[in-house]
Amino acid sequence: MNISKIFQILVPKDKKFFPLFEASAENMVKTAVLLNKLFLISDMAEKDQIIKKIKDHEKIGDEYTHNIFDELNKTFITPFDREDIYMLNSSMDDVVDYINGCAVKLKLSNPRDIPAEFLELSELILQGAREIKLTIEELKNIKNPQKIKKSCIRINEIENQADDIYHSALTNLYQNEKDAIELIKKIDILQNLEEATDKTEDIADIIKSIIVKMA
Repeated sequence: MNISKIFQILVPKDKKFFPLFEASAENMVKTAVLLNKLFLISDMAEKDQIIKKIKDHEKIGDEYTHNIFDELNKTFITPFDREDIYMLNSSMDDVVDYINGCAVKLKLSNPRDIPAEFLELSELILQGAREIKLTIEELKNIKNPQKIKKSCIRINEIENQADDIYHSALTNLYQNEKDAIELIKKIDILQNLEEATDKTEDIADIIKSIIVKMA
């Protein structure tokens, strides 16, 4: 019996957690799409609508998060380690929270201009969210653990790219932004973007841990 079939036997068939995880991952992708769009447009009225939609998705994400915790509290047999379920759930919620935080700060602070790195980081957050969605879908049946591992490696690579862009953006801001208030505004938004990419890497690490425990 090959390793994929062994994994399938070890993972109980689940009709509670995985549908919620998949819905949460899909919501995360939709939120990341909106964030990316937010940095692609200049019309303020349209930006406001997108920020409202991001907030709506943040509320939807909270519902999924609460539902998963509720299931965890009342379910005796879980598809994998209870702590991993808790951490995976919390980390996916964190990504959406940081995206929403970024959108709110963008609206409240209304910086004079948007550095190019903001768009680049939003694109990486979207790439990471899509990879996470793929890993969640594959995790349900564990038919191809190697595919999951490749996605996790890709997420780690995305986070490394994001770190480089983040530090480059900081350097550019400190060197070129002469208005102290504008500098504070932009660094605050930049940190939220960087935190979102960090959380996608956390999710990849949790998923790798799940795979190892199932081996």
